[in-house]
Order: sequence, then structure tokens, then C-alpha cells
Amino acid sequence: MAFTAKILLLGSGELGKEFVISAKRLGGYVVACDAYDAAPAMQVADAREVFSMLDAEKLRAVIVKHEPDFIVPEIEAIRTEILAEVEAAGRNVVPSARATQMTMNRDAIRDLAARELGIRTSEYRYAESFDEVEAAAETIGLPAVVKPVMSSSGKGQSTVRELAMLREAWDHATGNMRGDRKRVIIEQFIDFDYEITLLTVRTRDGIVFCPPIGHRQERGDYQESWQPAPMDAAHLDEAQAMAAKIVDNLGGYGLFGVEFFVASDGVIFSELSPRPHDTGMVTLISQRLSEFDLHARAIMGLPVPQIELGAPAAASAVILADGDSEDFGYAGLAAALDDSQTDVRIFGKPVTRPYRRMGVALALGSTIESARTAARIAASKVKITSAS
Repeated sequence: MAFTAKILLLGSGELGKEFVISAKRLGGYVVACDAYDAAPAMQVADAREVFSMLDAEKLRAVIVKHEPDFIVPEIEAIRTEILAEVEAAGRNVVPSARATQMTMNRDAIRDLAARELGIRTSEYRYAESFDEVEAAAETIGLPAVVKPVMSSSGKGQSTVRELAMLREAWDHATGNMRGDRKRVIIEQFIDFDYEITLLTVRTRDGIVFCPPIGHRQERGDYQESWQPAPMDAAHLDEAQAMAAKIVDNLGGYGLFGVEFFVASDGVIFSELSPRPHDTGMVTLISQRLSEFDLHARAIMGLPVPQIELGAPAAASAVILADGDSEDFGYAGLAAALDDSQTDVRIFGKPVTRPYRRMGVALALGSTIESARTAARIAASKVKITSAS
């Protein structure tokens, strides 16, 4: 079978699914891996492997079996020491084994940004017990944010405004962490004006930035995003300089989702993901080349042009489940698509649970508010119907 590159995708959620589609359009052959069968990316990949990527021996065996040109992590819960091992033996880990190890843990990437690179962050402490959480909160002061050092999409995150909330925040963080490190980060609550994701593409020809993306969260999880996020030119320059500094340090090629808080007195680094970002789902409608297309191009060494928006504004809004079910369907899709400026992506997840993202509605508009309104309306029309 002829293909341009063999890709081993570690994690097969909705972001992985869109990446597989982009990679296959460029002639890639993709083996999608996850801990459960029929994950979204597996539905469009060339082959699949079902195993826990926290199992070092199974991860190593799958890499040996498939001999990929590129190993592309899409989730946090991976034995990253195996990636370092196979990279040293000649495998190409995206963007690099070091970048994967640094960013899979909030403590490593935060220390790199704040202590080594001198990038502005909030004040923070780590804790591995509730006593340490109490001590950190006393030092930093309240309100503060408590979250696991390893998680995704805001899971396990709480804002603590009084001491009586600390125990619940500790339990929530450790109960929703990924991996086996019982460690949390307690950080100063930033009274920011807004927050952005700056999609930063590191290519062989240099760095390319997408227009900034604004987003709103609930329960620590992304609910909607919009592009472009209105931003003072000086603040955008500051964010781009910070993003370039940290991704150049991490090295490798691909798309990085770099998150910032923006306040009146400047930009504060928050987090970084070395792969497409959930808030970047909006690029499926806003840009000619989505974040997934850009990631695939950068990985494969193909040209990445300067990014331009195809409309004045665009937005996305998530479609959430409200219960647990293995036997369900979707209603209202036609109504959601009745507006010529909207689109919908159903992720294809095999089971539902409360607040699980099952799809996303996308919309264009003449203004950010009109695009956001259209996306929210479209998302509200799609109903998940349980037969059980």
C-alpha cells in the first residue's frame, strides 16, 4: 500500500479524528490507538490498536509492530519515558519526546515557563497531600485555583474562594486526574479581562500564528470559542513573543495550543498543549486550513502559509450529553443546519455521560456576537435521545 507517511496516533478522541482526516487527505496511513474500541479517530483511521498507553510494555510493542514514521500523542496519559526511549533509537515523536514529557504535566511546563524562560505566570505552588494544599493556599492567598498536574480539558479544576472549599477542591482534583501522580497545582487566581488560545505552528521554515481564539469555560471545560478574539496589538505581540519563546525551547514541528490570560497590565501564560486544542475546533469553519490541517502539514514537512480568516467572525459551541447511555441517537440535526452559515460535527463517541462533549456546532457571522449566537442556537437544536 502506497502512502506518504505512517502515523501512530496515541489517543483517538474527537481532536484525533479530525487530525486523521487531515493526515489522510495528505496521503498518510494512520494507526489510531486508545484504551477503548470504536473511539472517534478509529472510525476513520486505517488501523487501530486498543490498549492503555500507561502500559509501558504494550506501548513499546505497538511501536515495534507498526514502525511508524511519526508518533503523534493526542492525550496526556502516556508513558512518556517510552517515547523518549524510542526517539533515542531513531523514531520521530511529535513534536518531540521532551515536549511531550514537559507538557503532559502542568508542573514541568509551568516551571519551564516561569523559572527557566522568565515568562510571566501566576504565582503557584504544588501539593501532594491535603496538608500541603492548606499550606499553599495560606501562602498564595484566596481566591486560588486548584487542579491536577495531569488532566485535560479542565477536568478536576476548582476555584476556591474560602478555606472551607479546600477539601472538596483537593478531592475533586485527585479524583479527576489522569495518570498515577497524585499531585496538584495551586495557583493565584488571576482577575483577567479575558483568556485566549494562540495556536502556534512551528514549521521547518519558522513559526506561524493563527488569529487569537477567545473561549468560555464551565466546570473547567470548554463550552464555546470564537475567532478572532479582539485584542490590543501590544498584547498580541506580547503573547506571540511568549509563545515563540516556549515552543522554540520545546522544539520539534507541529501545532501548539498556547493559552494566556489577558489583563489590563499585560499577558500571563497559563498552559500549553503540543497538539491541536479543543478551543481550536472553531478553525474547522473559520480558516481555509484548520488547526488539524496545519498540524498534519507541519509534522510532514509540508508548506504552511500565513493564516487568513475566511469570514469576519466565527464561533463554535459544544453539544453536550446529559446522562449515561450506550443506546442513543441524535435529533434536530436538520434544524441545526437550516442556517446556511452553520455546520455541525458529531464526534461519534460510543457512550454518553453527563456533560460529555458529543459534538460541536460551528457558525460564521458578520460580528463575533452574531457568530456566537448562531453557534449556540445550532448546538441547542441538536438533542441526544436515549433509547434506554
